[in-house]
Amino acid sequence: MPGTSTASPETVSSDQLEARDLGHFGYAQQLSRRVGSYASFAAGFSFVSILTTVFQLFGLGFGFGGTAFFWTWPAVLTGQLMVALCFAELAARYPLSGAIYQWARRLGGAVVGWCAGWTMVIAQIITLATAAIALQVVLPAVWPGFQLVGTDPALASKDGAANAVLLGCLLLVATTVLNATSVRITAVVNSVGVTCELVGVVLIVVLLTTRAERGPSVVLHTTNLDSTTGYVVPLLISALMAAYVLVGFDSAGELSEETHKPRATTPRTIIRAVTASGIGGAFLIVAALMAAPSLTDGDLATQGLPYVLTSRLGTTTGKLLLLDVALAVCVCTLAIQTAAARMLFSMARDNVLPGSRQLRKVSPRTGTPVAATVVPGVLAGVCLVVNVGNAGLFLGLASVCIMLLYVAYLMVTTPLLVRRLTGRGLAGGVDENGKPLFSLGRLGLIVNSVAVAYGLAMAINLGWPRAEVYDPAGDGWYLQYLPLITLSVVAIGGLLAYRSQRTAYYASIGVPVPTTTPAVEGAGA
Repeated sequence: MPGTSTASPETVSSDQLEARDLGHFGYAQQLSRRVGSYASFAAGFSFVSILTTVFQLFGLGFGFGGTAFFWTWPAVLTGQLMVALCFAELAARYPLSGAIYQWARRLGGAVVGWCAGWTMVIAQIITLATAAIALQVVLPAVWPGFQLVGTDPALASKDGAANAVLLGCLLLVATTVLNATSVRITAVVNSVGVTCELVGVVLIVVLLTTRAERGPSVVLHTTNLDSTTGYVVPLLISALMAAYVLVGFDSAGELSEETHKPRATTPRTIIRAVTASGIGGAFLIVAALMAAPSLTDGDLATQGLPYVLTSRLGTTTGKLLLLDVALAVCVCTLAIQTAAARMLFSMARDNVLPGSRQLRKVSPRTGTPVAATVVPGVLAGVCLVVNVGNAGLFLGLASVCIMLLYVAYLMVTTPLLVRRLTGRGLAGGVDENGKPLFSLGRLGLIVNSVAVAYGLAMAINLGWPRAEVYDPAGDGWYLQYLPLITLSVVAIGGLLAYRSQRTAYYASIGVPVPTTTPAVEGAGA
């Protein structure tokens, strides 16, 4: 849990040491350092939010892969755990807000850092919009009165998509106000929400298991697997579900400048977040497959987990658990916005972005970057509003944001691998407790290599233009290529922003402005 505003002499001394440590990177302590170990874990776990994301995309995974889609989960979990281990090493050595941007800049140079930060912040804003519309999956199932637009609550329908935008925008207003108000209150809400989510996962798994229609061996079958093109293609598509769920654990690193003893705390919480999410999600998927009334009538693929809960646990119990899912959606949205705000703040203080002067300001009263908090909320709302009535809204946004996140992750793991291969490994040292910094030791090269190979393969899988995924209704050729089109737009927009901020950016990080853009430039301070 986060600390209190009244600190003991020992805490004050610790805060001063942490501020001095931050000063070695060239930054002053501006953000309020009130986040403890559990709140740090909650930041990573709530971004992943298995109740939110598994409920959103269970139908996608099962619809393409059938019961065998379960095996895509441990495969993706293994790859992302390798990434998380690499991030844990970096979090111990660079305890800075804007984790992905800061790590990439110090490993790969100014240009790589800039590209990673730009890609990451765009991905976080789109992810924020995607998380907010998840309320549509659960609230109308709890009470039909939440369907304020039209009559069809299905997210893939025009009525459902329009209502999702309305509910999502209302949620974004609430999370923006809360995030801008107080670090401590946000951390408390996040921690309480994560606790409720963990309890909810356990309850759902236990209750569904006691009402199982079949045994856990169901995952060894190929029921509902579309094998017309073989098993590989449908399983690759169904793996998009796990890829979407198991991201965002790095957000614990985004709060490093607000976390007590970040060099010791953050590496552990990053690993715990992805591990807890992976284990909980696996049990959730198996329990749902065991308890589903039918695996062949089409309802599981179209209605997903809400259908299983209400049909197997009864209306009252099912709806109570769906309320817990709704709480998880709210906390997930809150956590994503917090991470996006810290990324904007971190980049703005290095003059990376247009409007950096406003984005880097921290309220002396609340200790929060207010402008950097409001901007993601507004832009995520714009993403939703311009897509009102678009039945492919959710899947389109989900595919785009996750592909961008994977690209940003690669801009960290790849330079780290290059350093290992060239004999320039990470420095040692001790954390705030006097213990050696988290290190993979001799396993570092193997873990890092797997992380890069997995990240590259999944980025290609996410960006592959599949009509059955991105344009199932045949609404337009451009939807099929939406991930690639978005990546191109992000790259072009990034180039324009880079050119406008180039001089100020290099001046801020203490690196001479190059006359030409080299492949790798100095990392700076």
